[in-house]
Amino acid sequence: MKKHRHASRRTLLAAALCTVIYAPARAEAPYPNRPIKIVVAFAPGGGSDFIARLLAQKMGERLGQPVIVENRPGAGGNVGASMALKAPPDGYTLLLAAASYTVNPALYKLSFDPLKDITPIAQLARGPFLIAVNPQVPAKNLQELVALARQAPNRLSYASAGTGSIVQIATEYFLDVTGSEMLHVPYKGTSPALTDTIAGQTQVVFGTVASTLPFAKSGQLRVLAVTTPGRLPALPDVPTTAEAGFSGYTVTNWHGIVGPKGMPQDVVARLNKAINESLQAPGMDKGMASDGLAAAGGTPAAFGTLLEQEMARWQALVRKRGIKVE
Repeated sequence: MKKHRHASRRTLLAAALCTVIYAPARAEAPYPNRPIKIVVAFAPGGGSDFIARLLAQKMGERLGQPVIVENRPGAGGNVGASMALKAPPDGYTLLLAAASYTVNPALYKLSFDPLKDITPIAQLARGPFLIAVNPQVPAKNLQELVALARQAPNRLSYASAGTGSIVQIATEYFLDVTGSEMLHVPYKGTSPALTDTIAGQTQVVFGTVASTLPFAKSGQLRVLAVTTPGRLPALPDVPTTAEAGFSGYTVTNWHGIVGPKGMPQDVVARLNKAINESLQAPGMDKGMASDGLAAAGGTPAAFGTLLEQEMARWQALVRKRGIKVE
């Protein structure tokens, strides 16, 4: 009888253990179940900050969770990028990557690999730079500007938002393609660069649409061309660089979203879908157009390819032109 009772107890204990071992784990709440953060590696008020906040609201509506923008400026965008890319790859910390993201690896010693340490999610927007001159410059078109720069190398000067900025890189690329030379005058930001070009201290500036268009409309700057394949609706009479005779030169001012490496594919797909839907949401096209941008969208793979191509292009240019951050 005792033997039978011991056997029964062992049977019950074994059954209980099996129940514990094979009991299904409690399912985690589906992604996202808490706020998502987009790190912008620049100060508030700039183009990157603008597009991030425009996107955040629309994404939040589609994901059912708040999407918060956090500004972490410093070292040309590297401080914020490093912070975001070292976060857990769970989809709750993302980075808004601007065109300068693909320039920085050629100029700075980074604490992360800009390609291997990321998960591309989607390109957000694209737009041109405006090639503008002070109205006193005798060049009435891009061909005449290049002729002036070739005739008297470094007599013309161009302003930029700083050494290593995407504006400097875009201008140096133009000089390289056209075989011309101008003197680089770096400033601490876009505003003083534009101010001195308007005043005639410098003669040429490659500006973003948002910062440069108002001065073009007021006649304080003369825009000779836009740097993308398509014309800008706000300046329909201004040709593209290709139409102006320089088909080998195209530069796009773009933005996109990446995350840390190792993000789950279902999370990437969810975010990509939300971004693409947000870009088509009412009001987005008007909002981006006010900053000279147009919706891009697309797959994570397509954005990853863009990052690789841009990084290779700027690496070669920086090496060839001897550009260094002092």
